[in-house]
Amino acid sequence: MNLLFICSENRLRSPTAESVFAAYPGIQAIGAGTGVHAQTPVSRGLIEWADIVLVMEKHHQDEVARTYKDVLKEKLLVCLDIPDHYEFMEPELINLLKERVPEYVRLSTVEK
Repeated sequence: MNLLFICSENRLRSPTAESVFAAYPGIQAIGAGTGVHAQTPVSRGLIEWADIVLVMEKHHQDEVARTYKDVLKEKLLVCLDIPDHYEFMEPELINLLKERVPEYVRLSTVEK
């Protein structure tokens, strides 16, 4: 399963999610950002690659839905409601991700 995690700048939240969920068997995870200075900008190719698109905040969801609506027709676009006040790999952020993502993604119980 291919998971695309999107935040604003792809520096803290989505790279954390990418690191956490890439450790699960059968999961490929990529982080991207909607901002002009994002380390990995969200793109049509990434949206097409993803089975599920998981955004951190509602404004990310709105922007992705508006910009890529034609590509998203068969995809799940989920807002995790995780605000931008966490550091990379902060334990509280990891806990929120591990709590919210499994509501939408079936994960193996064994991490790599």
